[in-house]
Amino acid sequence: MSRPLPRGGTFLLAVVAGTAIANNYALQPALTTVAADLDVPLSVIGLVPTAALAGCTAGFALLLPLTDHLAPNRLVAAQLTALAVALTLAATAPGPAVLLAAYLLAGAAASVAAQASNIAGRHAPPGRGGTGVAVVAAGMSAGILLSRLAGGALTDALGWRRMLLVFAVIALLGAAAAVTLLPRHRPPARGGYLATLRALPPLLLKHRRLRLAVATGALWYLAFNLVWIALALALAGPPHSLGPTAIGLYSLAGLLGFAVLPLTGRLTDRYGPRTVITGAVLAAAAGTGLLATGLDTPWVTALGLAVLDAGCFAAQAANQSRVIALDPARSGSLSSVYLVVYFTVGALGAAAAAPLLDAFGWPATALTALAALLLAAGLTRR
Repeated sequence: MSRPLPRGGTFLLAVVAGTAIANNYALQPALTTVAADLDVPLSVIGLVPTAALAGCTAGFALLLPLTDHLAPNRLVAAQLTALAVALTLAATAPGPAVLLAAYLLAGAAASVAAQASNIAGRHAPPGRGGTGVAVVAAGMSAGILLSRLAGGALTDALGWRRMLLVFAVIALLGAAAAVTLLPRHRPPARGGYLATLRALPPLLLKHRRLRLAVATGALWYLAFNLVWIALALALAGPPHSLGPTAIGLYSLAGLLGFAVLPLTGRLTDRYGPRTVITGAVLAAAAGTGLLATGLDTPWVTALGLAVLDAGCFAAQAANQSRVIALDPARSGSLSSVYLVVYFTVGALGAAAAAPLLDAFGWPATALTALAALLLAAGLTRR
C-alpha cells in the first residue's frame, strides 16, 4: 500500500503540474511575433505547439512509467530541472530548427504534469483517489488557461525570449520544492524498466475499459487543441487582428473549468467516472457549438470557451481516475498507454488546425471539433 502524501503534498503536485504543462501553451499567443523575429513563415512557427505535444507524448511513453520505479521527489525534481534547461535553449534559439528541437525536449519534460497526477492518485487515502487527481487536474487547468494570458503579457512586456526564461526559473523553484517535500521512498519493485516498457502495448488488449478511456479521451483532446490553436490564429488575423495579450485574455474564460474540478473529484468518487465523463463531454460539445456561430461577439466566444474548457477538464480528471483505478500498482504504465494515445491524437488536432482554418474557415473548423466531441460522448456510454 502506498504511503500518503505529506501535508501540502497534493497542492505542491498541483502547482508543479500547472507550471510545467503551461509551457506547452504559453508561446501560442506570440506565434506571429516569434515568426517575425526569426524571419520565417507563420506555418513553420505554427509547428511549435505540435513539437511540444509530440515531446509530451514521448515523455508519457518513456518517462511516465518511471512513477512505478522511482521515488517521487527525485523523479519530479529531475524532470523540472530538464524542463528549465530546455526552456533556456528555446530562449536562446537562433532559428526555427533549434526552437523546435528545444520544444520537443520541453514537451517531454513537461510530462511531469502527468506524473504529478499519477502520484496524487496513488498516494491518496482510500476512496479519495478521484479527489486527489481532480486537485492536480485543477492545477493543470489553471496552468493551461493562464499560460496563454501570462505568455502573451510577458511577451508584450519583456519579449518572447525573456518570457521563456521566466518560466525556466519557475521550473527550477519547483524542482527545489519537490526534492524537499515529496515522498522519498521508491514504489515496490515490479521488474525492470525495460520490461515495463515492453509490457505497455499488451495493456490495451488486456483492459477493455482502458481502450474505451483511450478512445474517448483522445477525441475530446483533439477537439480541444483544434479549437484553441485555430482560435489563436483566427483572432490574430483580419478582421479581428488582436495582439498576443488580447488573445491571451480569452483564456480567462476557461476559469470555469478550474472552478468545477474540485466538484468533479467529489462527484467521481460518489457516482463513478462514466456518469461524470458523459455529462462533461456533452457540455464541451455545447460550448463548441456556440463557438461555431462565429467569433464576432466576444461574450459568445468567451462563453463557448468557458463551457468547452470546463467540460474537457472535468472529463479528463474523471477519465484519469478511471485509468488509475484499473490497477493502482501499475498506474504509471496504464496512464502511460492512455496519455500516449491521448496526446498523439491531440497533436494531430494541433497540426490540423491551421490547414483546416485556411481551407474551410473558422465555422467548419469548430464543427469538426464538435463532431469529435459527440463521438466521444457516444463511446462513453458503451
